[in-house]
Amino acid sequence: MNADLFGVLEQAWPLLSNGLQMTVHVTVISLVIAMFLGIFTCLLNISKVPVLRGIAKFYIWLIRGTPMLVQGFYLYLAVPQVVQATVNPDFRIDIVTASVITLTLNAGAYLSEIFRGAIQSVDKGQMEAARSLGVSHAKSMQKIILPQAIRICLPSLVNQCIITLKDSTIMYALGLPEIMNQAKVYVGRTMSSFATYTWVAVIFLVITSVLMILSSQLEKRMRK
Repeated sequence: MNADLFGVLEQAWPLLSNGLQMTVHVTVISLVIAMFLGIFTCLLNISKVPVLRGIAKFYIWLIRGTPMLVQGFYLYLAVPQVVQATVNPDFRIDIVTASVITLTLNAGAYLSEIFRGAIQSVDKGQMEAARSLGVSHAKSMQKIILPQAIRICLPSLVNQCIITLKDSTIMYALGLPEIMNQAKVYVGRTMSSFATYTWVAVIFLVITSVLMILSSQLEKRMRK
């Protein structure tokens, strides 16, 4: 059994490696954009302007209330069809772009709630003290509130990164050549389902374990 496992890994690695690169590629791009989107949406959500709060709440409600797979197919197939019928008949969205947008919108919605909870958990006296010293609201948020909020929500941020990494496998249904897609290609050729999917699981376990260890070390440093 061990020989079979390692033999399959050796044969399947070129495909799995390509799929892993695509998985990491779309995950990293999505998370980087989602961080900014999450902070922006969070600031809209805690704004005193009702219209801005309404926009943020609608976006969060829409994303959290619909399955990611539906969102992916909607962006990849439905949106281009509407644009082709009304604006540009040659409009297309490639599968990588559709996958990145889907993952970004999802992660951004959940990150905004994580940031909102962290900001609201910071003592209100911090903002009041900064304002009493003549510091603007924007500067107070940037220099005082957000750094503390990020430290508070760091474990949740890492958890969302792990969730987004695993959610990237859903884009396999769209045809994105990520690791699950490539694993299925190999299984279709060899019928080695057990060994192939075992190695896919091991790869994800290794990556998520490394992220959790890095998170723990970073959290200890921030406490010091």
